Amino acid sequence: MTTFLELLNQSGFANLVWGNWLMFVVAGTLIYLAIVKYYEPLLLIPIGFGAIMANLPLADMGSYGNGIMALIYNSGIKTELLPPVIFLGVGVLTDFRPLLGRPITFLLGAAAQLGIFVAAIGAAYILGFTFKEAASIGIIGGADGPTSIFLASQLAPHLLGPIAVAAYSYMSLVPIIQPPIMRMLTSKKERAIDMPQARPVSKTAAILFPIVTGIIASLAIPSSAPLIGMLMFGNLLRECGVTERLRKTAGGSLIDIVTIFLGLAVGATMAADHFLTMDTLKVLVLGAVAFSFSTAGGVIFAKFLNLFLKKKINPCIGAAGVSAVPMAARVVQKFVSDETDGDVNPLMPAMGPNVAGVIGSAVAAGVFLTLLR
Repeated sequence: MTTFLELLNQSGFANLVWGNWLMFVVAGTLIYLAIVKYYEPLLLIPIGFGAIMANLPLADMGSYGNGIMALIYNSGIKTELLPPVIFLGVGVLTDFRPLLGRPITFLLGAAAQLGIFVAAIGAAYILGFTFKEAASIGIIGGADGPTSIFLASQLAPHLLGPIAVAAYSYMSLVPIIQPPIMRMLTSKKERAIDMPQARPVSKTAAILFPIVTGIIASLAIPSSAPLIGMLMFGNLLRECGVTERLRKTAGGSLIDIVTIFLGLAVGATMAADHFLTMDTLKVLVLGAVAFSFSTAGGVIFAKFLNLFLKKKINPCIGAAGVSAVPMAARVVQKFVSDETDGDVNPLMPAMGPNVAGVIGSAVAAGVFLTLLR
């Protein structure tokens, strides 16, 4: 009996605290949303299970300990390895032709980064976060999970868990968050603007775009090179037509493997003593503010452009400037189609600002790194 009691006292059961139980509920909620609601399942399931492991007492499965999760975190996230590799896969999976066919939509992708700076300023000057913490929180407005992880791991690693959860949660909630904002900021007449088919894009232009963009963006903001460079390299693999094996690997098995390790390591940062703080609540609130202002920024700037354009653009496509690809573009398509009884279907026009937003969020992260690191 004495031996049994000793084993029990040294087990995780005897060392569970209320914080562990609460984090099990949080992790279970993430997994539930991924499986039942299909909200970002490829990330939320690894993150949720990583959070469970991080809250197993005495198991040393947290990212800030000495076990396997700490090894993955230290070698894959702190070294800036995993997020850029994710961007490599994203580049393979991204078609920039809608952007090249309508270059003006690049401006909408830039305008939709408004929420990043609004939330960062609010975090620093209203809620008292440091500038590095504020920048890491603000980048949630870009609706790009790997970019949020990349920046937070360097500027505010202690907030990585809340920032990652907020980023992926709001990305998955695009269909809920964006339609009310588009409805509030546009008139029925504006929502009914139909956009003609974009001009065709040559293969030469599609090949030159990642090369030229990668060079110019990396020279302008060197700190963005890890993300922009890998994104554009992946897109070159897609467009060149002579690297089919590399394209399939980068856009398939490689990105899947990296996603598993990235999700688990990020989830394992969510130990109760790190996650259950007032700062976490502030991050979640600021994330919603950032995402909402980014959506509004794209729509309002599209309305501004229409003051000078002969061929008007549907301002709703500005909402797709957040880089939740392709979900944001699909949400715009469904919203406009529903509002016009199926007469207007701006999916392809919305893809222009959508893919531009991927570049915009990476550049914004590079700006923050340049100024604050």
